[in-house]
Amino acid sequence: MTERVLPLVVRIERAAPPQRTDALEAAATAVVRLLDRAQDRAEDEGEWLAEVAEWQDGRIRKVVRRARGAEWRRALALPGITVTVRTAEVRVHPPVPLDDWPRDLARLQVSGTDLSDDAAPPEAGPDDVVLWINPHLEMAAGKAMAQAGHGAQFAWWGAGEADRAAWRERGFAVRVRTAGPAQWDALAASGLPVVRDAGFTEIEPGSATVAADAPWLRVGVPEV
Repeated sequence: MTERVLPLVVRIERAAPPQRTDALEAAATAVVRLLDRAQDRAEDEGEWLAEVAEWQDGRIRKVVRRARGAEWRRALALPGITVTVRTAEVRVHPPVPLDDWPRDLARLQVSGTDLSDDAAPPEAGPDDVVLWINPHLEMAAGKAMAQAGHGAQFAWWGAGEADRAAWRERGFAVRVRTAGPAQWDALAASGLPVVRDAGFTEIEPGSATVAADAPWLRVGVPEV
């Protein structure tokens, strides 16, 4: 089996970088939209089905790279889905072999995704899909985008068809928020899906990075 990785490209123009939370939410939504498209085409062996299936059989690894100007335009020319969330644009591409990226993606930089928010994002609502970031970890925006993508994938896997249909009507919107320390401890112990990082970059292997929360994931889970 070929080991595959999911490429995510965030547009970071020098004069107008996106807000950090916008980029995280765009990345998470992009992952789910790709999964939904692959499933939608499953019956007729359509777009990206084989690549996504092979990737999901492995470690669901995601790598975020940045682009601007001509680099971004070249990324747009490759197969993929672009998601815009407020100030952020993120393009997700079908999974590629770990050691055989398309040239126009392989040449993009992984570093340089240090983004920030000008203001605190609003509180998430009770019906939102919320990806809670571990407040005890420091992650560059690119790393956090990949972790948010993992959390969104966990929420997708846990959803039934009716849940997915309702989520689809909302454009697979998510909220990404950093939990308070006590809140994080409660989330991690609640039974909700928690992402544990493989430790390839930045943080220790096995670190809990994101807790995924959605109405359909709370069934039988204590209130947190």
